[in-house]
Amino acid sequence: MIEVRKHFPSLAEGRPGAGTVFFDGAAGTQICARSIDRMNEAMLDDNANFGGFFETSQRAGELVTKTRAALADFFHANDAREIVFGQNMTTLTLAMARTFGRRLQTGDELLLTRMDHDANVAPWLSLAEDRGLIVKWLDFSTETYDYELTQLDELLTPRTKLVAVNFASNVIGTINDVRSITAGAKAVGALVFVDAVQYAPHGVIDVQNIGCDFLVCSAYKFYGPHYGILWGKLDVLESLEPYKVRTAPAHAPDKFETGTKSREAIAGVLGAIEHLQSVGMAAIVEYEEILTRQLIAGLRTIKGVTIHGKGNGGRVPTLALTIQGKSPADVAMALARERINVWHGHNYGWEPVKRLGLLEAGGVVRVSLAQYNTAEEVDYFLERMAGLTASLR
Repeated sequence: MIEVRKHFPSLAEGRPGAGTVFFDGAAGTQICARSIDRMNEAMLDDNANFGGFFETSQRAGELVTKTRAALADFFHANDAREIVFGQNMTTLTLAMARTFGRRLQTGDELLLTRMDHDANVAPWLSLAEDRGLIVKWLDFSTETYDYELTQLDELLTPRTKLVAVNFASNVIGTINDVRSITAGAKAVGALVFVDAVQYAPHGVIDVQNIGCDFLVCSAYKFYGPHYGILWGKLDVLESLEPYKVRTAPAHAPDKFETGTKSREAIAGVLGAIEHLQSVGMAAIVEYEEILTRQLIAGLRTIKGVTIHGKGNGGRVPTLALTIQGKSPADVAMALARERINVWHGHNYGWEPVKRLGLLEAGGVVRVSLAQYNTAEEVDYFLERMAGLTASLR
């Protein structure tokens, strides 16, 4: 997988990022060359709005059609019309919550989780406040770092209208059993909204196997531009009435895409999907698991470091750490001086960091690996971490 690095121009010698250890992928990965090339092509050769009879407009429209088809394949969807574009996952979720809320009544129930990114919590909490809905919570164990699925039978009722859950945690890294959660929701007639932002770069997505109704992710987490994608079952999408201008199309997916779409961003999404296809998800998963095992094994030898999450297996390569006697901000700052990029704080995972009891202490240090990282970078990071904790020995 070392060869993969040549497909990321920002890592090349002579670039400002050369020599930097990018362990910040959970917040946004480096962009791949194929995505950049596709974006340049869109801006240089196909720079027109959609719907015209002239050549550049036709090519711009064909690019959108091609990208929808590629994403339908990426999600294992039934129909390219099930792919909706938006500025990012948060914007798409806020819009979908507002749309979905039009069919709800006072006293209807939503099931949220204590592990989700706030983009899959706050939109639904706002909806509940506006519509007089009841919010219930699915908790996770701070010992196993899995959801307490035994709670589902009690939490799900005939009044449950929607379950919002994450495929993988952006804080503790757990890959969740979204298929079982979906099955439970379907048994009471609820729809399921899956946040796959953290899972999409690290595993195969099959919405048919999951059985959910919606799934969202953001391309800038899988080596593309800042743009969001929502998949939704076509019959569900068609049944919803979004807020839109009168002149907008009446059918999915266009009725959900307000205003003019970003041609260059859509082109970049296609380039990112093409990159993932060329590398192969199986190879990506295998390589990232090797790096994750190396990282976890090394951290376990460093006194004063606590990993808040699973060991090897059942996780994406995103780790939440705390270091005895040191604030997450101070650790992140010290690592930045060594040209190691990590994040700190709650990382918008307000609920999981609060559940871990770490919110008031400044959250966690979040270390996240990507396909372009190397074993040498992991070793370098471990050496610097050992240096930071040397006074604890």
